[in-house]
Amino acid sequence: MTLRRTPLPGVGTQYDLSTREGRHLSVVAHQDGRRFLGFYRPDDPDACQATVPLEPAEAAALAGLLRDEDDPGAPAHPSELELDLVSERVQVGQRSPFRGRTIADTLARRRTGASVVAVLRRTGAVPSPRPDFRLEAGDVLLAVGTSEGVRLLTELISGGDAGRGPGDDDQD
Repeated sequence: MTLRRTPLPGVGTQYDLSTREGRHLSVVAHQDGRRFLGFYRPDDPDACQATVPLEPAEAAALAGLLRDEDDPGAPAHPSELELDLVSERVQVGQRSPFRGRTIADTLARRRTGASVVAVLRRTGAVPSPRPDFRLEAGDVLLAVGTSEGVRLLTELISGGDAGRGPGDDDQD
């Protein structure tokens, strides 16, 4: 078996796997979280027979199926640790009260417990945006947190009062 990693600038990373039997497959991991599986012809390892697009949750589920359950050194599956962490995309709409404001203005982590780990914008992805990053209508926030926390963040960004705690004023 051989495994090769190839950076794809502006796209992501391609991982190529050639099995002991000479079969070739690849995974292209895009910066926006999408994954594509590629299957190659046995008689021509450069000719792609088919590709299968996978959303992030589908890729994670497939990775879990492929993990060796009998290998004690293999990383534990999140469900085995009983973590309630999810990642979701949250749209900043035209009516969002945070359109034109910074991520810090949302007080998202304090109000909801969810974290904004990236912002997807028409011009590209911004991983680990700084607190002073200004949101625009059409931005998509990649949020990580509990199911409830991400639901509250979605409500907050859309204009609800999600996560308001004692002492929060109405001037967000």
